[in-house]
Amino acid sequence: MDLAVHLPRSKDLSPSLLSFLDVRFRTKEDLSESPNLASELRNQCSDLESHLQGLHGRLASAVDAYASHSERIGGLFEGIRADLINLRSTVRDSGTSLDGTGVEKTERREQILALAKEVARVETVRSYAETALKLDSLIGDVEDAVSTSVTGKFKQLPLAANSEETRLIAIKFLKQIEDILTCIKISRPQWMHLLSAVDHRVDRALAVLRPQAIADHRALLTSFGWPPPLLGSGSVNSNAGNSPALANPLLTMKGDHKTQYCENFLALCNLQELQRQRKSRQLEGHNLEIALRQPLWTIEELVNPIYVASQRHFSKWVDKPELIFTLIYKITRDFIDSMDEILQPLVDRARLSGYSCREEWVSSMVTSLSTYLAKEIFPVYVGHLEEDSSTGIRSPARISWLHIIDSMIAFDKRILSLITNSGLLISIEEDDNLQRISSMSVFCDRPDWFEIWMEIELDDVLMRLKPEIEDEKNWSTKIQGAALLGYDDYRSPAVSGAVLHHLSAVIDRCRPLPSVPLRARFIRLVGAPIVKEFLDCQLRRCQEAEGLTALADDDALIKVANCVNATRYFESVLKEWSEDVFFIEMTLCETRQSEIGSSESIFEEEILKMKGFRTEWLEKISTVILRGFDARCRDYFKNKKQWQDKAEEVSVVSQTFISVLDYLQGKISKLEGDLNEVDFVGLWRSLANAVDQLIFAGVLMSNAKFHDGGVERFRGNLEVLFGVFRSWCLRPEGFFPKSNEGLRLLKMEQKHLRQAIGDGKEKWLRDNGIKHLTSAEAEKIAKHRVFKV
Repeated sequence: MDLAVHLPRSKDLSPSLLSFLDVRFRTKEDLSESPNLASELRNQCSDLESHLQGLHGRLASAVDAYASHSERIGGLFEGIRADLINLRSTVRDSGTSLDGTGVEKTERREQILALAKEVARVETVRSYAETALKLDSLIGDVEDAVSTSVTGKFKQLPLAANSEETRLIAIKFLKQIEDILTCIKISRPQWMHLLSAVDHRVDRALAVLRPQAIADHRALLTSFGWPPPLLGSGSVNSNAGNSPALANPLLTMKGDHKTQYCENFLALCNLQELQRQRKSRQLEGHNLEIALRQPLWTIEELVNPIYVASQRHFSKWVDKPELIFTLIYKITRDFIDSMDEILQPLVDRARLSGYSCREEWVSSMVTSLSTYLAKEIFPVYVGHLEEDSSTGIRSPARISWLHIIDSMIAFDKRILSLITNSGLLISIEEDDNLQRISSMSVFCDRPDWFEIWMEIELDDVLMRLKPEIEDEKNWSTKIQGAALLGYDDYRSPAVSGAVLHHLSAVIDRCRPLPSVPLRARFIRLVGAPIVKEFLDCQLRRCQEAEGLTALADDDALIKVANCVNATRYFESVLKEWSEDVFFIEMTLCETRQSEIGSSESIFEEEILKMKGFRTEWLEKISTVILRGFDARCRDYFKNKKQWQDKAEEVSVVSQTFISVLDYLQGKISKLEGDLNEVDFVGLWRSLANAVDQLIFAGVLMSNAKFHDGGVERFRGNLEVLFGVFRSWCLRPEGFFPKSNEGLRLLKMEQKHLRQAIGDGKEKWLRDNGIKHLTSAEAEKIAKHRVFKV
């Protein structure tokens, strides 16, 4: 009973152990069966020991064969064996105690619990040992196959008739290893040291296997005549479409050559897929798309010898880059069908997912061209620019730059058509994919060259644009057919169309750039200065007109109106362009990279400047007209006696006011014929508002006394004024609210008008629909109304 004090409490035991003990010891009589249970457990331990001895024998033989690689694992299992022997001794002693001393039930439960835990641990060790042995055996097979493939001795692998079969066997073993490692990473992540050890040995095997496979592949390509002669007649002209197709060894190979090539091709594809799976496992949780995307090795091996053979031709054509692009395009086009017909089925058979031989062929050819341009062509052109830096804009070096850019743009369009016209689903929309099939990707890695190109491009377009801007005929001739093209008739001069044509051409030159940030920067540094130059030219013309006549004569107004029309048309086109996906992408890209905030368009700054320009000069036109109107109204405003006439003596309209309205109507009518409709509407409305203010201040707020005849005269004057503006609207009264409401007050009866002076006048004004006059203004008008006694 003293021993029971040291036994664990039943609530401290696990449910599984309690269940086991409850099944074995349901009653006190079951305690008599404890010797049999102990014997059964000893037998299980004995079986485990026998099994372990068998495993130890296998492990010992493996250690003998691979002692240099397995010492640590062997030591681990020696320790496991010793622990199990100790466990067996403990269980044997426990059984003796049960037989001889009759220990209490709780003590037996504790011993059985410890035994069960040890059995679980031994099972884990057994699984680890079996997995380690299997991996060790497979890696040994891989190392044997790799060694055999390199040395050329095939006695150890009777199934392999040659080195290619040996390599395929090695790849098969490597795939089995990778499957096991993937399973371990998912189900046994704590075995990371085992994973690391296996990866280390596999890496060493692959470091030998891949170079050997590639070397054999290259030798095989050479044996059947790859690369073929690139220039059958020894020359090439810029029109690749009229030249005969190149000989294609991929189409002519037969028999053993074809069989060997297909086997070697499959081996390389399988090896690349294996490498992709290993990287996917090792880089799990990182940016897999970038890490796993590699060119197809087999296609690279086709392109590399072509690139080497092409360089001896390229070196002769440094000053004729169009021939370089023509040759690359011709090679790409002539071999592209064999990629679909011969190689794509092999890639599909190797289950190398996500690869199109057509795309990979085009990409590798373009990449080789970009490499040559970056290493051999552009450094020479940069050197020529430095030598010719003082010879002017149209120096030979600058012309050469523009010429090679033209060749690159034309080449990229033709190359893109080889993919898009194939009818295959492709993934070239993303910048990373587009860079692989664009010769202009050289600018992605060399921003200094990109800056040089933009500077040359801007200088060239400004030089070509200058004579068109300076030609007065382009300012006097209107753009024809703008409404047919979907634009309103802005009466814009032809020069705005010429500038837009050059701007559009510049934008088209940046479209092939394989990077949205590069395209956005190009438009900022080349396109935007064109807009600025045009706007500056218009500003100079407007300032010149203002300086000569202060915009007093009609010719000056027409000159300013032309500039306003050109700006309005230009602004509308830029806004329409900004709705295109091409520009939206650049706007979003700039928004992501900027801390300032979102913008509606990549041309937002230029559009705002144009809007400011239009607003400024429309205000100046309005100010000039109002200044003339005010000067002609001075006598009219000073003649306060005209409002004091009796009704029977009144002429309907003031003659002075008639001459003033003739001036106003003439100016507005002239602008109606020269200014675009949108800005004209804004202009006459602003003039109406300003005239309303002038008349209200000069007549109604002038302290003049209004008799009945004066009220009638003022009504007649306003009717003539409304008649002038009725040419452009149906209800002109609404655009002269203060003068119109002042007249309404003057026309009220005396009894009714007195309420505008008394208490509650604000409410009275609201009730009578007087919304644009303050109570003070209404009171002043009412006090100066004189009624008959």
